Amino acid sequence: MTIIDRLSSSLKRRDEIPNQELAKEIVENNDHEAIKELIKNLNNKREVQNDCIKVLYEIGYQKPHLITGYYKNFVLLLKSKNNRLQWGAMTALDTITRKCPEQIYSELNEILQAADKGSVITKDHAINILIHLCTINKYREQTFTLLLDQLGKSPVNQLPMYAERVLTIIDKKNGSSFISVLTDRLDDIEKETKRKRVKKVISILNK
Repeated sequence: MTIIDRLSSSLKRRDEIPNQELAKEIVENNDHEAIKELIKNLNNKREVQNDCIKVLYEIGYQKPHLITGYYKNFVLLLKSKNNRLQWGAMTALDTITRKCPEQIYSELNEILQAADKGSVITKDHAINILIHLCTINKYREQTFTLLLDQLGKSPVNQLPMYAERVLTIIDKKNGSSFISVLTDRLDDIEKETKRKRVKKVISILNK
């Protein structure tokens, strides 16, 4: 069986188990040829595309270095009209950011454009990418500014989770600007449980 024959859609399966099992096997065998085949078939019919990107980002979660060389392929997919392919590509980029930060940083314009127009999942992973880059000194200052911009316009429902994630990279230099953005957005949050989560982040920083 070829790699494509083993995808969920080829097996007439509606679950992701075959894709997950395939990813695990590729990782265990460091199977670069299989990865090339998956990349090639990102231009196949829709259901094959969806399965291929799933397998690829599952590989990224386990052994990101196996797919770092394909970062430009993933960036190109951010403009796809196939939403599954778009957010799957952003997920793949998220998994490899720590392994190839320079390359991902160079593509931030495309990444953030996709985040602005994309689904919640697309935005979630774009935030993760910015947070990862903020942990690297030479990218920290500019990337943090971009991160604050994203927080200022992020979906209200996602804001508490983003605030909690960003808290892990806050220091004395950037804490006040982070607090300012969160404070400005408190009035946007109608649900009390979510408002409390953001207030808790602010409270931690004010101590």
